[in-house]
Amino acid sequence: MTETMPLRIITPLAIIVDLPATSLRAVDASGSFGILPGHANFLTRLAVSVVSWTGPDEAARFCAVRGGALTVQGGRVAIATREAVTGDSLATLDREVLARFRAELDEERVEHVETTRLHLAAMRQMLARLKPKPRGAGNE
Repeated sequence: MTETMPLRIITPLAIIVDLPATSLRAVDASGSFGILPGHANFLTRLAVSVVSWTGPDEAARFCAVRGGALTVQGGRVAIATREAVTGDSLATLDREVLARFRAELDEERVEHVETTRLHLAAMRQMLARLKPKPRGAGNE
């Protein structure tokens, strides 16, 4: 019998995957990596990518993740992500879902930059109003 490890992929709203796996591949900032049963405890931040794993039946399975955290603890693999979509076709997940995840990530970055600019402009206005006026400059 092939050794397995529990795999759970969760989002804030649902458990997307809760299955045994015999192997897993994922992508973080350093690149692609693999996990097998008996892997040491591990924590990493996932990139927007497709996680793939093999079940006890030797079937390949795939799940597109919108980044997230992957932990291996006590032989259990857990992935917490903002959004996840499972699928049977790696090509479809890569072409459609990852493209959407990347576009949304880019939009969020632009929104974050704009929000930061607005906060800084508001802070500058508050500081300008709080700055004491020099004596004799119309304070009579």
